[in-house]
Amino acid sequence: MLRRLPLLASAATLALALAGLPASAQDAPATLPEGAVTEPSIPGGVVPFEQTSYPADTAGYSDAGLPLPAFLAAGGAFDSSTPDLVITLGAGIEVSPAYFGSDEYETGPTGIARIDYLRFPNGFEYGSGRAVGFRTGLGLRGSMRYISNRNSSHYSEIRGLDNVPWAFEAGLGLGYEQRNYRVFGDVRYGIIGSNAWVGDLGADAIAYPVDGLTLTLGPRLNFGSTLFTNTYFGVSASESAASGLPEYDPSGGLLGGGVVLGARYLFNERWGLEGEASWERLLNDAADSPITALGSEDQYEVRLNLTRRISLDF
Repeated sequence: MLRRLPLLASAATLALALAGLPASAQDAPATLPEGAVTEPSIPGGVVPFEQTSYPADTAGYSDAGLPLPAFLAAGGAFDSSTPDLVITLGAGIEVSPAYFGSDEYETGPTGIARIDYLRFPNGFEYGSGRAVGFRTGLGLRGSMRYISNRNSSHYSEIRGLDNVPWAFEAGLGLGYEQRNYRVFGDVRYGIIGSNAWVGDLGADAIAYPVDGLTLTLGPRLNFGSTLFTNTYFGVSASESAASGLPEYDPSGGLLGGGVVLGARYLFNERWGLEGEASWERLLNDAADSPITALGSEDQYEVRLNLTRRISLDF
């Protein structure tokens, strides 16, 4: 089910980038490795962010010689060795809770849409143009999430509650990344549906065990406004009368914490697989909701996507 679609590059990030803001920053070491490139300074001498791009010595493309289907093996390289735009699109399947707080799980489609790299006319770059490279430092991030609708009549335990329409959240974050770790914080607003604020704090350890494979593992803390918590965990007086559940008026704050394991395997420059498995424990007012009491405080999700990287020159 399309419950938490992780679209990690928002249009807002693109807009800021086009305005002249580069995407990440660090104090470059005095001596850079061969092939490393430091971003130019912003005209006028103002440098709010500065980043360095490094060539990778592992985690490039698979060297396993796998017998790939023709559509994966053909056209595996980018059209240009120096593309101006690289985006990743993906489609796949996921297993996730039927709704927030549920102990029922549903299987459905999922997807990915992400800006991996963008070169601007002023010389700044967002992201990494090649999958075999990586960028380090402090940077802006885009964040999106899709939450599917909750049709309460489909679930006997919450029948009588109001239906909740699907929602789309978009926002920005700030992260700091090095080759083997990253930390970040994201803030999103439900521009369609919930009209509520949410946020995430997270950190990941990053490992490259073999060529083509990148693994990430780290904790997450999830926050939501009072409007968000009321929408998905609250029970109004009319809903209480219709469903038999006790009336419940929750507040916002820290709503959950957990762990996310991610994996990406690149067959070549264009094609790959991306998977993610997560566990979240609902906390505070989300955990105390009568909706959660009928379901579970433990929320698990697993998703797998076949990805296609597209390169463009301007």
